[in-house]
Amino acid sequence: MRLRVDLLPHGNYPDVVLVIDVLRATTTAVAYLERGADALLLTSSPEVALNLRSDNAESGLLLGGERGGLPIPGFDFGNSPVEAAAQNFTGKTVVMNTTNGTGAAHTAAQTGKHILLAALTNAHAAARRARAIATEEIALVCAGTDERVSLEDVYAAGVLAEYLLAMGEFTIDDGARIALTMRRNAGNPIEALGSAGHGARLASLGLGEDVRYAAQLSTSTLVPTLADSSDVAGALRFVAG
Repeated sequence: MRLRVDLLPHGNYPDVVLVIDVLRATTTAVAYLERGADALLLTSSPEVALNLRSDNAESGLLLGGERGGLPIPGFDFGNSPVEAAAQNFTGKTVVMNTTNGTGAAHTAAQTGKHILLAALTNAHAAARRARAIATEEIALVCAGTDERVSLEDVYAAGVLAEYLLAMGEFTIDDGARIALTMRRNAGNPIEALGSAGHGARLASLGLGEDVRYAAQLSTSTLVPTLADSSDVAGALRFVAG
Protein backbone atom coordinates (compact mmCIF):
# COMPACT_ATOMS: atom_id res chain seq x y z
CA MET A 1 0.00 0.00 0.00
CA ARG A 2 1.29 3.44 -0.91
CA LEU A 3 0.95 6.55 1.25
CA ARG A 4 1.64 9.91 -0.36
CA VAL A 5 1.31 13.51 0.72
CA ASP A 6 0.83 16.24 -1.87
CA LEU A 7 1.80 19.59 -0.40
CA LEU A 8 -0.53 21.17 -2.97
CA PRO A 9 -3.30 19.53 -5.04
CA HIS A 10 -2.41 18.53 -8.58
CA GLY A 11 -4.43 15.47 -9.61
CA ASN A 12 -3.74 11.90 -10.77
CA TYR A 13 -5.22 10.13 -7.77
CA PRO A 14 -5.94 6.45 -8.43
CA ASP A 15 -7.61 5.47 -5.18
CA VAL A 16 -8.45 7.18 -1.86
CA VAL A 17 -7.90 10.92 -1.36
CA LEU A 18 -8.09 12.77 1.95
CA VAL A 19 -8.47 16.50 1.23
CA ILE A 20 -7.07 18.68 4.03
CA ASP A 21 -7.86 22.36 4.60
CA VAL A 22 -7.54 22.76 8.35
CA LEU A 23 -8.00 26.56 8.30
CA ARG A 24 -10.80 26.24 7.67
CA ALA A 25 -12.92 24.52 5.02
CA THR A 26 -12.62 20.87 6.01
CA THR A 27 -12.88 21.71 9.71
CA THR A 28 -16.06 23.69 9.01
CA ALA A 29 -17.45 20.93 6.78
CA VAL A 30 -17.17 18.47 9.66
CA ALA A 31 -18.95 20.95 11.94
CA TYR A 32 -21.83 21.45 9.48
CA LEU A 33 -22.51 17.72 9.25
CA GLU A 34 -22.09 17.24 13.00
CA ARG A 35 -24.76 19.88 13.52
CA GLY A 36 -27.25 17.93 11.43
CA ALA A 37 -26.80 19.03 7.81
CA ASP A 38 -28.08 16.40 5.39
CA ALA A 39 -25.42 17.18 2.81
CA LEU A 40 -22.77 19.66 1.71
CA LEU A 41 -22.51 20.92 -1.85
CA LEU A 42 -18.97 22.11 -2.58
CA THR A 43 -19.17 24.36 -5.62
CA SER A 44 -16.59 25.33 -8.20
CA SER A 45 -17.22 29.07 -7.70
CA PRO A 46 -19.25 31.52 -5.59
CA GLU A 47 -21.41 32.22 -8.64
CA VAL A 48 -22.45 28.57 -8.86
CA ALA A 49 -23.46 28.69 -5.20
CA LEU A 50 -25.49 31.88 -5.60
CA ASN A 51 -27.16 30.56 -8.75
CA LEU A 52 -28.08 27.33 -7.00
CA ARG A 53 -30.03 29.24 -4.39
CA SER A 54 -31.72 31.58 -6.88
CA ASP A 55 -32.72 28.61 -9.03
CA ASN A 56 -34.03 26.69 -6.00
CA ALA A 57 -35.62 29.46 -3.96
CA GLU A 58 -37.92 27.11 -2.03
CA SER A 59 -35.28 24.51 -1.20
CA GLY A 60 -33.93 26.26 1.88
CA LEU A 61 -30.32 25.99 0.73
CA LEU A 62 -27.85 27.75 3.02
CA LEU A 63 -24.63 29.25 1.68
CA GLY A 64 -21.33 29.29 3.55
CA GLY A 65 -17.97 30.48 2.31
CA GLU A 66 -15.23 33.07 2.26
CA ARG A 67 -12.73 35.02 0.24
CA GLY A 68 -9.61 36.25 1.97
CA GLY A 69 -10.96 34.81 5.22
CA LEU A 70 -14.08 36.99 5.18
CA PRO A 71 -17.68 36.00 4.37
CA ILE A 72 -18.75 36.24 0.73
CA PRO A 73 -21.42 38.92 0.13
CA GLY A 74 -24.84 37.30 -0.26
CA PHE A 75 -23.86 34.17 1.70
CA ASP A 76 -25.56 33.21 4.96
CA PHE A 77 -22.38 32.20 6.75
CA GLY A 78 -18.65 32.61 6.50
CA ASN A 79 -16.23 29.71 6.78
CA SER A 80 -16.10 29.59 10.55
CA PRO A 81 -16.24 26.23 12.36
CA VAL A 82 -17.09 28.07 15.57
CA GLU A 83 -20.07 29.71 13.88
CA ALA A 84 -21.16 26.42 12.32
CA ALA A 85 -20.87 24.52 15.60
CA ALA A 86 -23.26 27.00 17.25
CA GLN A 87 -26.08 26.40 14.72
CA ASN A 88 -28.65 23.68 14.06
CA PHE A 89 -28.58 22.51 10.44
CA THR A 90 -30.91 19.54 10.82
CA GLY A 91 -32.53 18.73 7.48
CA LYS A 92 -30.61 21.46 5.66
CA THR A 93 -28.22 21.34 2.71
CA VAL A 94 -25.27 23.70 3.01
CA VAL A 95 -23.57 24.99 -0.13
CA MET A 96 -19.88 25.79 0.41
CA ASN A 97 -17.32 27.74 -1.57
CA THR A 98 -13.96 28.78 -0.17
CA THR A 99 -10.67 30.19 -1.40
CA ASN A 100 -8.73 26.92 -1.19
CA GLY A 101 -10.50 23.86 0.20
CA THR A 102 -13.43 23.48 -2.17
CA GLY A 103 -11.13 23.85 -5.18
CA ALA A 104 -8.84 21.15 -3.79
CA ALA A 105 -11.82 18.82 -3.46
CA HIS A 106 -12.75 19.43 -7.10
CA THR A 107 -9.18 18.67 -8.19
CA ALA A 108 -9.16 15.43 -6.22
CA ALA A 109 -12.55 14.37 -7.58
CA GLN A 110 -11.34 14.54 -11.18
CA THR A 111 -9.52 11.22 -10.79
CA GLY A 112 -9.90 9.84 -7.25
CA LYS A 113 -12.13 6.84 -6.55
CA HIS A 114 -12.99 7.85 -2.98
CA ILE A 115 -12.80 11.45 -1.73
CA LEU A 116 -12.91 12.22 1.99
CA LEU A 117 -12.53 15.51 3.85
CA ALA A 118 -10.04 15.48 6.71
CA ALA A 119 -9.12 17.94 9.43
CA LEU A 120 -7.43 17.66 12.80
CA THR A 121 -10.85 17.42 14.44
CA ASN A 122 -11.64 14.14 12.64
CA ALA A 123 -8.08 13.01 11.89
CA HIS A 124 -8.18 9.53 13.40
CA ALA A 125 -11.65 8.71 12.07
CA ALA A 126 -10.65 9.90 8.59
CA ALA A 127 -7.48 7.80 8.67
CA ARG A 128 -9.38 4.69 9.76
CA ARG A 129 -11.98 5.20 7.05
CA ALA A 130 -9.31 5.67 4.38
CA ARG A 131 -7.43 2.56 5.46
CA ALA A 132 -10.62 0.51 5.39
CA ILE A 133 -11.48 1.33 1.78
CA ALA A 134 -8.07 1.77 0.13
CA THR A 135 -6.80 -0.93 -2.20
CA GLU A 136 -3.57 0.59 -3.55
CA GLU A 137 -2.94 4.14 -2.36
CA ILE A 138 -3.96 6.78 0.16
CA ALA A 139 -3.19 10.33 -0.92
CA LEU A 140 -3.24 13.12 1.67
CA VAL A 141 -3.80 16.30 -0.31
CA CYS A 142 -3.07 19.65 1.30
CA ALA A 143 -5.21 22.52 -0.01
CA GLY A 144 -2.61 25.18 0.79
CA THR A 145 -3.30 28.91 0.92
CA ASP A 146 -3.53 30.94 -2.27
CA GLU A 147 -1.64 28.23 -4.20
CA ARG A 148 1.20 28.18 -1.68
CA VAL A 149 2.11 25.46 0.79
CA SER A 150 0.60 26.00 4.23
CA LEU A 151 2.14 24.79 7.48
CA GLU A 152 -1.16 23.82 9.09
CA ASP A 153 -2.22 21.49 6.28
CA VAL A 154 1.19 19.79 6.12
CA TYR A 155 1.11 19.40 9.90
CA ALA A 156 -2.32 17.78 9.74
CA ALA A 157 -1.12 15.49 6.95
CA GLY A 158 1.67 14.44 9.31
CA VAL A 159 -0.85 13.63 12.03
CA LEU A 160 -2.84 11.50 9.57
CA ALA A 161 0.27 9.82 8.18
CA GLU A 162 1.54 9.00 11.66
CA TYR A 163 -1.75 7.34 12.56
CA LEU A 164 -1.95 5.44 9.26
CA LEU A 165 1.58 4.09 9.69
CA ALA A 166 0.61 2.81 13.13
CA MET A 167 -2.13 0.73 11.47
CA GLY A 168 0.03 -1.08 8.93
CA GLU A 169 2.90 -1.02 6.47
CA PHE A 170 3.05 1.58 3.70
CA THR A 171 5.51 2.67 1.08
CA ILE A 172 5.80 6.42 1.67
CA ASP A 173 6.95 9.27 -0.58
CA ASP A 174 9.01 12.37 0.20
CA GLY A 175 5.84 14.39 0.79
CA ALA A 176 4.88 12.02 3.58
CA ARG A 177 8.38 12.27 5.06
CA ILE A 178 8.13 16.07 5.04
CA ALA A 179 4.71 15.95 6.73
CA LEU A 180 5.92 13.49 9.38
CA THR A 181 8.92 15.71 10.11
CA MET A 182 6.62 18.72 10.45
CA ARG A 183 4.36 16.78 12.81
CA ARG A 184 7.30 15.83 15.02
CA ASN A 185 8.93 19.25 15.15
CA ALA A 186 6.13 21.83 15.07
CA GLY A 187 4.86 21.27 18.59
CA ASN A 188 1.29 20.57 19.62
CA PRO A 189 -1.63 21.44 17.32
CA ILE A 190 -2.37 24.87 18.76
CA GLU A 191 1.32 25.83 18.55
CA ALA A 192 1.51 24.61 14.95
CA LEU A 193 -1.67 26.34 13.77
CA GLY A 194 -0.99 29.50 15.74
CA SER A 195 2.47 29.87 14.22
CA ALA A 196 1.25 29.26 10.65
CA GLY A 197 0.98 32.31 8.41
CA HIS A 198 -2.69 31.71 7.74
CA GLY A 199 -3.38 31.14 11.42
CA ALA A 200 -1.79 34.50 12.23
CA ARG A 201 -3.84 36.19 9.51
CA LEU A 202 -7.09 34.74 10.86
CA ALA A 203 -6.16 35.91 14.34
CA SER A 204 -5.56 39.41 12.95
CA LEU A 205 -9.10 39.33 11.51
CA GLY A 206 -10.52 38.51 14.94
CA LEU A 207 -10.95 34.82 14.09
CA GLY A 208 -8.54 33.36 16.61
CA GLU A 209 -11.29 31.19 18.08
CA ASP A 210 -11.53 29.42 14.73
CA VAL A 211 -7.82 28.61 14.91
CA ARG A 212 -8.19 27.20 18.40
CA TYR A 213 -11.26 25.19 17.36
CA ALA A 214 -9.41 23.75 14.35
CA ALA A 215 -6.51 22.68 16.60
CA GLN A 216 -8.65 20.16 18.49
CA LEU A 217 -7.45 16.64 17.77
CA SER A 218 -9.92 13.86 16.97
CA THR A 219 -12.96 15.29 18.69
CA SER A 220 -15.22 13.96 15.91
CA THR A 221 -15.82 10.55 14.36
CA LEU A 222 -17.62 12.04 11.35
CA VAL A 223 -15.94 11.88 7.93
CA PRO A 224 -17.45 13.93 5.06
CA THR A 225 -17.52 11.55 2.08
CA LEU A 226 -18.15 12.33 -1.58
CA ALA A 227 -21.41 10.74 -2.70
CA ASP A 228 -21.40 8.54 -5.80
CA SER A 229 -23.12 11.19 -7.86
CA SER A 230 -24.47 14.72 -7.73
CA ASP A 231 -27.37 16.07 -9.75
CA VAL A 232 -26.00 19.61 -9.46
CA ALA A 233 -23.63 20.83 -12.18
CA GLY A 234 -20.48 22.39 -10.77
CA ALA A 235 -20.96 20.94 -7.29
CA LEU A 236 -19.73 17.94 -5.32
CA ARG A 237 -22.14 16.39 -2.83
CA PHE A 238 -20.60 15.28 0.47
CA VAL A 239 -22.50 13.37 3.14
CA ALA A 240 -21.61 12.05 6.59
CA GLY A 241 -19.59 8.89 6.41
